[in-house]
Amino acid sequence: MGKHQLGEFEEVVMLTVAILTDDAYGFAIIEEMEKRLNRKVSIGALQTVLRRLEKKGYLTSEMGEATAVRGGKRKRFFHLTSTGKNILQETKEQRMGLWNAVPEFVVKFTKLNLKGFGNH
Repeated sequence: MGKHQLGEFEEVVMLTVAILTDDAYGFAIIEEMEKRLNRKVSIGALQTVLRRLEKKGYLTSEMGEATAVRGGKRKRFFHLTSTGKNILQETKEQRMGLWNAVPEFVVKFTKLNLKGFGNH
């Protein structure tokens, strides 16, 4: 493994920021994660990870314009840095290396079991 490692939640947050591109702010990130992963995400947990990823240099943020819809409050938008993109690519390669190392009979067995799951 490389010298940089991402936790699972960190990886999911960074991937979600990448998906949302220029619209990655707190509430939008939570909505996207909950929709795609069918799991609840707390704003506190997200904010903690966003700050940590920013400190690591994987994300940057900037404040958007104040809007009347938000009562004059501004949104903080997040973007992947080039380092963040490289870390995601490295993480993907590590994961694929593991998946590719799984013996074929295990993959076939799992597929067979999943086909029969729920048909009882």
